[in-house]
Amino acid sequence: MEKDLISIIIPVYNAEKFITETIQTIQEQTYTNWEAIFVDDKSTDNSKKIIKQNLQKNMKLIELSENYGPAIARNKGLEVSKGRYITYLDADDLLAKNKLEVQHKFMRENNYAFSYTSYKQIKKNGKIGKQVKVQEKLDYKEALKRIRILTNTTMFDVEKIGKELLMMPNLEKTEDVATWWKVLKKGNIAYGLNEPLAFYRRSHNTRSSNKFKSMIKRWKLYREVEQFSFIKSLYYFLNYIINAILRRI
Repeated sequence: MEKDLISIIIPVYNAEKFITETIQTIQEQTYTNWEAIFVDDKSTDNSKKIIKQNLQKNMKLIELSENYGPAIARNKGLEVSKGRYITYLDADDLLAKNKLEVQHKFMRENNYAFSYTSYKQIKKNGKIGKQVKVQEKLDYKEALKRIRILTNTTMFDVEKIGKELLMMPNLEKTEDVATWWKVLKKGNIAYGLNEPLAFYRRSHNTRSSNKFKSMIKRWKLYREVEQFSFIKSLYYFLNYIINAILRRI
């Protein structure tokens, strides 16, 4: 099964503090048939220089002429990717050494087109937090009510889904959710694997004001992206709020 090429797409913007460790987490994968596509989103620090110093034959660097944001950067990487399977990794985050191997096996053995895994947070002091568990499976309607899919945990079979469906809309911090909905809306199911195979660094700014902004962005997804009526949007929005509260109890 290792004959399947897995493309890892990494958008990069001013990540010099962590990019070396991120590169290492790719190089240490137990699954060896991968390509890593770094897309530098017009960084102003030494990120690009560090990537160039660590490039191997199965790695490539794409340099964007402007700072477009992570959605466009991921789409540029997707365009040039050659793998049957696509996965993402943010430039400051990490993968478990067996992430590609375990998730690829999970998908191949079950004939899945879309999967995601549980994950853990890397705290500011470098310590690893508790595992965030995920749902066993999600369809479109269920995902509208609650969705906990971290971008770094996803993997897609391009032969089943196609690249076009994975192209992300250029939305501020909601491009991932909009994309997962788009994929699921076509009748695909997302299958969760409850093994913590990814590690992410939470944004420093997690105050209540940002939670309020997230709520506004979610409402706009219902109304402007999905183009639901006010009543339908309210139904799913209230479900989203209730599930967010229940997660914290």
